[in-house]
Amino acid sequence: MQSRRDFLRAAGLAATWPVARGVVGAAAKERRPNFLWILSEDNSKHYLRLLDPHGAPAPAIERLAKDGVVFARAFSNAPVCSVARTTLMSGTLAPRIGTQYHRKMKLANLPPGLRMWPFYLRQAGYYTSNNRKKDYNCVEGKGVWDESSGKASWRKRPSKDKPFFHMQSTGVSHEGRLHFGKDQIKRGGTHADPEKVFVAPYHPDTPTFRFTCARYHDCMAAVDQQVKQLVGQLEQDGLLDDTFVFYFGDHGGVLPRGKGYIYESGLHVPLVVRIPKNFQHLVTLKPGSRTNGFVSFVDFGPTLLHLAGLKIPKQMDGKAFLGDDISAEALAARDETFGYADRFDEKYDLCRSLRKGRFKYLRSYQAFYPDGLQNNYRYRMLAYEEWRTLFKAGKLNAAQRQFHERKPVEALYDIETDPHEVEDLSGDPKYAATLADLRGRLQARVKGLPDLSFYPESHLIDNALTDGAAFGQKHKAEIGRLVDVADLSLLPFDKARPGIDKALASRNRWERYWALIVCSCFGEKAKAMVPAAKERLKDEEPLVKVRAAEFLAIVGAADPRPTFYEVLNGSPSTAVALLTFNTVVYVNDCLEGYPFDMKQLKVGKPRGEVGRRTGYLAGKESR
Repeated sequence: MQSRRDFLRAAGLAATWPVARGVVGAAAKERRPNFLWILSEDNSKHYLRLLDPHGAPAPAIERLAKDGVVFARAFSNAPVCSVARTTLMSGTLAPRIGTQYHRKMKLANLPPGLRMWPFYLRQAGYYTSNNRKKDYNCVEGKGVWDESSGKASWRKRPSKDKPFFHMQSTGVSHEGRLHFGKDQIKRGGTHADPEKVFVAPYHPDTPTFRFTCARYHDCMAAVDQQVKQLVGQLEQDGLLDDTFVFYFGDHGGVLPRGKGYIYESGLHVPLVVRIPKNFQHLVTLKPGSRTNGFVSFVDFGPTLLHLAGLKIPKQMDGKAFLGDDISAEALAARDETFGYADRFDEKYDLCRSLRKGRFKYLRSYQAFYPDGLQNNYRYRMLAYEEWRTLFKAGKLNAAQRQFHERKPVEALYDIETDPHEVEDLSGDPKYAATLADLRGRLQARVKGLPDLSFYPESHLIDNALTDGAAFGQKHKAEIGRLVDVADLSLLPFDKARPGIDKALASRNRWERYWALIVCSCFGEKAKAMVPAAKERLKDEEPLVKVRAAEFLAIVGAADPRPTFYEVLNGSPSTAVALLTFNTVVYVNDCLEGYPFDMKQLKVGKPRGEVGRRTGYLAGKESR
């Protein structure tokens, strides 16, 4: 029997649906599925009982699962809203096109000819609506939504016969819900019992953390109520049997070390897809089933286009995971996901991850920065503030201290035996082959994109964002060399030394820049590089000067502050200033003897992310 998709392809219609509204005959009259997306903000899969035994009960979401598929291995590619949502709505990997920074200082363009994928649904006759959050790092373009507002709904489409895609975001689980005062902990009042919640092994087990976790269980109950309400509206409208319902988190979070970090707590999201009775023929997975096949946000757009019978644009990086031509066995064989973290508000920390099956490889390119480096909005949560206080007081165990210490340049975790990623296996000879394999896979991935983050953000703002993908291809060889310099930190210092010397003497400023970052990763082991680093304090590139001063401060060889004051007072670029302030805060907070003097700044009152850094340094945020 010929499938619907086969019929459309044979008729030459699948690829032309975006413009073929006037087509007559069977294909034009055939009913098409509706799509409802329900996104809850900032929650990883760990907070739902459906996916984790320590999670909260969610009856409405669990009912969706009985009539659908639970994706036990679903991932956001990024652990923060704007980057995750841009990936989600474009079907492209953010570091390839320049949308990897949260939030953008400048909007990037999508690759020429590519539109956000709801545009293609709309061209094919769908009504598209969004309620309400967007938060994109790229230019949206026209024609994506029929309506995007706090009142948008599928119920506003002009005809009941018109198929729809509706996207609904709920903020009741957002990080801000955990910004409460100490008085609320004393009053209590959570429905979830703080004494019965699970505390992750990397968190201190304190009343503050227990209350915070219980409060978030309550947030998940509120999410479930909103899911129930939306699904109930579909049922009232007689549309439930015609609508694919996707429920998922928009990235991980939201307790400390979740949102913003590329651990499983930041990337591993809940995903349930309810399969409508009238369109079960479009998928091969059975209602009530569960799959361990890996799916990522970059795949979601291609999946909806595929289910709608539309061609997937070649500029997209993702691939469909549902369809009548995608078997359960083929989906189960998918076992790899790629993660990226760059700037999160005012905090820079370039990290990449690759999970393949049970093993997760995490690469920290600036490993000297602790995860817990000041990030103002994060530290408005009492749990964050208490965690740092306990660290400074020496009251944490080894697993709990990791967040506030230098990171390894690379780490390997067995997620099946260590789901919270606290036991790094990278130094265990038993896992040497696995480590080498995943390291090579990630190196190939960042070079293959190529990954634009090996240039500073300021350089991309000035040169790349008109067409980041084309810029990357044009400079692919240079990016590959920068990756090679960055990866010198993976070698023993004596083997890395010749490469560092060569890069420091390079005419390419970004090779010099990365050579100094590598020196900082080695720390005391690279003390022989002090004379060469001091020469770079006179470099023509301001950011090379900053990286030289940073390394010299780490090894105690020179006061970095004169360089900081010089660059900040002379910088015409907000992006250069922000990256410099990242180093300033690191040196101020994590090293001894270099307190930053705000009186030395000769600039006006900064705003935005730079203002967050100056506000913190001026004592207006918690320390």
